[in-house]
Amino acid sequence: MKWILYILTIVLIVLHQDWWNWDKVDPRLFGFLPVGIWYHAAFCVAAAILLALFVAFAWPKHLESAERDPSSSEPDRSHGH
Repeated sequence: MKWILYILTIVLIVLHQDWWNWDKVDPRLFGFLPVGIWYHAAFCVAAAILLALFVAFAWPKHLESAERDPSSSEPDRSHGH
């Protein structure tokens, strides 16, 4: 699954360079929103979905279960105080 996410990341990087929309205004979304703006709005939604997939499937689980060092000077905030 991680490799699929990595490939999707590369695809989004390539799609971010929307050179095919540089000279266009049309098609307009809702009759007023130029293609470059709605393309980037859709791109941001796609990037947010990809980030959510990374968190769900590629987040390093060992970081969640790491115990705190008792000699740490930072106060323990896990009890809601």
